[in-house]
Order: sequence, then structure tokens, then C-alpha cells
Amino acid sequence: MENYVLGIDNGGTLIKAALFRLDGKEIAVASRQTAVLNPRPGFTERNMDELWEQNCACIRQVIADSGINPAAVTGVGVCGHGKGLYPWGKNGRPAYNGIISTDNRAWQYPEKWKKEGSFDTLYPRLCQQIMACQPVSLLAWMKDNERTVYDSIQWVFSVTDYIRFRLTGEARSEATNISGSGLMNVRDIKIDEDMLQALGIGEALAMIPPLCYPGDKCGKINAEVSRLTGLPEGTCVAGGMFDIDACAVAMSITEPEQLCTITGTWSINEFIAPAPITGTSIAMNSLYAIPPWYLLEESSATGVGNLEWLIKNMFEHDPVPEGKKTYAWLNENVALIPPDACDVYFLPFLYGSNRHPLGKASFIGMTSYHTKFHMLRALYEGAAFSAKHHIDKLLSVREKPKTVRLAGGAANSPLWVQIYADVLELPVETVSTVKELGALGAGMAAALSVGLYRDYQEAAASMVRISLPVQPNSSLFPVYRKKYETYESICSALDGIWNRFEI
Repeated sequence: MENYVLGIDNGGTLIKAALFRLDGKEIAVASRQTAVLNPRPGFTERNMDELWEQNCACIRQVIADSGINPAAVTGVGVCGHGKGLYPWGKNGRPAYNGIISTDNRAWQYPEKWKKEGSFDTLYPRLCQQIMACQPVSLLAWMKDNERTVYDSIQWVFSVTDYIRFRLTGEARSEATNISGSGLMNVRDIKIDEDMLQALGIGEALAMIPPLCYPGDKCGKINAEVSRLTGLPEGTCVAGGMFDIDACAVAMSITEPEQLCTITGTWSINEFIAPAPITGTSIAMNSLYAIPPWYLLEESSATGVGNLEWLIKNMFEHDPVPEGKKTYAWLNENVALIPPDACDVYFLPFLYGSNRHPLGKASFIGMTSYHTKFHMLRALYEGAAFSAKHHIDKLLSVREKPKTVRLAGGAANSPLWVQIYADVLELPVETVSTVKELGALGAGMAAALSVGLYRDYQEAAASMVRISLPVQPNSSLFPVYRKKYETYESICSALDGIWNRFEI
């Protein structure tokens, strides 16, 4: 019987399950949406029971659609968005809604810890800037604002840890996720009680499950979950990983020279290094899926979630010509507008900003001449400019790579890939064989957990295919340099305005 691995990827709104052969071929994919709950401005949540039910539905569907014998699934891996908070209660039920990584309710806590000096004292061990959407900030907010809920928490989970827990009944903190939470001493790879005490949440020490790593065996499918999902009882479940690690592994990022950018709801820009690099403008050092490497990350919620909003609000009811697919039709119209003929700028801050904690999305430069397609081009360029802002920080501590590897929604648009190449002035590679990279990375962890591959390098050699690079158009370098300078000036000019807004 041929072996298969199952990867499950839980993003901020979309759940995807994908089944892979050991050569990386994607056999079947299933997806489900979960409702995003916005009980107050700046709050983004989801129902944890609905999330679990939709994961089960995805697994059932992908097995049915594949037509394989479920016994051929040798391992399961889970990945998901980082940050956010999925608290499990002492009563054996979710203690609260799951909080998604676009949540900004706790924005005052990182500011407070900087002002009072706690952050500077802890930074050599944290090895990262603290963000409002990290568990450390959300727990501090919950202690002050939802004390009954806070006191009822048994386990603090990432979405990866939560879904694995529901699959196996075993509570673990996966290393790549917990190392990006603000709760870990990343330098020494451990949880320090005095760090949590200094941040005012010493009680959280008891809420953090034991550590595990992506390729570890972390439990098995039990009888009840077998009934809900169709997976055989006893199927091995791997530790899994943060989705940005999963995408990087699925892009065969195994050497420090490489650099990748992932465009989902978040714009994630990263490379690996043998040790944390601190004392710089780089926001995040975390543990990489391949020990002993560290992942250096610059990120913000400035990715393709902005595109989904624009399409929903401005293009959803437009008549697409017969025989055309929506995104291809949109790209064709955007391509008719040369970059030097579009003087509209978009700040891609619908779900968060990489410039100011209260920054808001904005179109700048609109006149009666401009159309929805000018706005769409501005959005494509704004996302690329936001990524460049992050990548320039990464390049302040390393040499420029020969190429950039791009994944996520933007990688599905040839036009957008070309814009990234032209803005970054670098060739851009994508993965040519699969679309669900996060699920593939999770599936690679599953393959390691059951011994089908020795390491991620061997798995990548069998399962990953990198496309030929898209070359940048050097004639457009002056155009995009000028536009990026204007974009940066607009952001800087508005930095003094955002404090007048409330979340």
C-alpha cells in the first residue's frame, strides 16, 4: 500500500487539509471557512468548537475526495497561524473564543512594558519585540479585563497546539509556536517563571504545556476522533509547526543565504541563522522547524487579506466575461495600467500596521480619473512596498540574497509576482508543484515523525519543486524606487495622526 501524509493548515479564517504522496504530489485538498467574530473594534475571534468541527469536516472530505484507503495515511501534521490565543478551560471546554493574530485589543501592553523598562530588561532572553497579538499581551489583557476567564484557563494553546490537542487529547506546546509567543526565553529555549512574573502573569507558568518539536510523535488518533474524521484509530500525529515555518520548510529553506516572503493575511519575511541576532531593528527571533536554526522574521498583517476585502466590497458583483476566471480577469485589467501611470498609493493596514500600532488602511491620491483597477494596482504595490519595508530591515544584518522565494496568495498571480520582483529588484521563485504550502510543510513533519524521511532536507529533496525565477524588469527600477520613497513618506507623515484614532 502506498504511503500518504495529511497536512492541516489553520489560517486566520480558512482551514485547509491536503493529502500528499511522498513525492510531494498533492492528491486532494479540502477547505472550510470559520466565521470571524468582531465583538468590538480591534477584536478578532472565532468559536473554538466551530473551528474543531470544521477541521473534522475538512479531514473527512479530503479522504473521501482522494479515494484512498484511509489506512494509507501514515501520519498527520498540523500547522496554523502564529500568535493569537486559544485557551482551554479547566472544565474540559474552551475557556473563551479563540483569538486570531489580527487582534489588536492588547496594543497598550507592549507600550506599557517598554515605558516601565520591563521589556528592555527581558529582551536579551525574549529575542523579539512584543506585539499586541502575542499570547503574552493577550493574557495580560485577559487578567485585567476578563479575570474569571483568566482564572479558568488550564492550557494556553496556539491554534496548532489546540487542533493537535483535539486530535490526540495530549497537551503540548510546539517549539516554533511558543517561541513566537512572548512567553519563552528564546535564547535558552525554556520557560522562565521570573520573566512571566516581570510581565505580571506569573500564573501563566502553570498554563503552558510541555514542549515538543515539529517532527516529534505527539499522540495518536483515538476512537472518538476516528469516528469524527475518518482517520484510522492509532494514526500518528506529529508536533506540527507555526505556518510560517511550514511554508519555509515547504519552500526548502534550509540554508542561511535564502530569504523568503509569505503573503497570507500576514506578510511574513524571513531567513534562518545559527543564533538569534538581537540589538537590531529586526522584530522577531524564534526557533525554526529545523534545529538548531533560528528564524529571523519581520512581519505584519499587511498581506493578501487586504485583497480579499477589496474584492468583496468593490468587485464581488462585477460581471466577469464568460470563460474568464475572476482573478485572471482582474489581473488582466490591472496589467493595462503601467506602474508609472498609477499615482494612487495604498497603505495595506486593514488588519494591522508595520508602522504604528493604530495605523489604518488608506488610499492616497485618488481623483475622479481613477478607477477600481487603479485602486487594485495600488493594493498590489502597497503589499509589495510593505514587504520591502520588512526585507530592508532583514538586509541590514545580512547580504542581499540571489533570489527571493515567494509563497501565499500573491504567488498565485503572475502579475503580482512580477511586481514583487520589480520592487525588490531581485528574481522571485515560487514552488511549482503545490498550492497548499503550509499543509505540505505540516505533512513533511508527519513524514519525519513516522520515519519516512531522516530530516527535512531529505524530505524537501523528494517533495518540493522550485520554479524557475521570475526576473525583475530593470527598466522599472527607477519608477518603483520613486514610488517606494513616496509610500514611505506618506507613512511617515501619518505616523503623528494615528494616535487620534481608537481601535
